[in-house]
Amino acid sequence: MKLTIGLVAKPGTSIAYKTGSWRTGQLPHFAQLKCNSCDLCALACPEGCVTQVEKGKYQADLDYCKGCGICALVCPIKEIKMEAEVR
Repeated sequence: MKLTIGLVAKPGTSIAYKTGSWRTGQLPHFAQLKCNSCDLCALACPEGCVTQVEKGKYQADLDYCKGCGICALVCPIKEIKMEAEVR
């Protein structure tokens, strides 16, 4: 995959395979109370499964989310919390 400086590369081929069953047992919970729509959670997600559904509202596609918690780590206002998955 060719990267161009200043652009964000598209996620790999995992979109073709539902990989959410590999999850760590943690799910991101987007509180969405004070979200400033910085988009860092979506940009940092290695699976590309965090998307903005409307201004200040994000969600993770649980068919692909592995529960890595990177979205929660990069959130500057700590609006994303990792919670235990109930199966």
